[in-house]
Amino acid sequence: MKNKTLATWLAFLGGPLGLHRFYLRGFGDLLGWLLPIPTALGLYGIERVQQFGQDDPLSWLLIPLLGFTISACALTAIVYGLMSAEHWNARFNPQADPQAAPGQTHWGTVFGISVALLIGAGVLMASLAFSFQRYFEYQIEEARKISQ
Repeated sequence: MKNKTLATWLAFLGGPLGLHRFYLRGFGDLLGWLLPIPTALGLYGIERVQQFGQDDPLSWLLIPLLGFTISACALTAIVYGLMSAEHWNARFNPQADPQAAPGQTHWGTVFGISVALLIGAGVLMASLAFSFQRYFEYQIEEARKISQ
């Protein structure tokens, strides 16, 4: 029996590593194995910023990958948490009663949804702000080169 509360928290906390996909679909899930790739690339982008500073163009591309992956996993946690018990049990516990306990929403589920919404939205906004700031700074620098 797949528990909705556990899946919500796994999607939020371990989503960038694919833990929720492995929990719900098993180790044969391709997307579960692919999720750590953008996470690792984003972490590499953070490492490049620490080594080469904020003017490193490759880090501008890599860091938002981490933010968007975390945000997408937080959104997945929200979707799992808001899923009705009937839909959850029909999808992940087809042998169970539609009102079975693993598909019910508890306070832990509500807290997981709230935290995922708060952190996921913050990370998404930070990723967008970082991306747009770096893009516009690059455009201004290129305009200066052209004008000289």
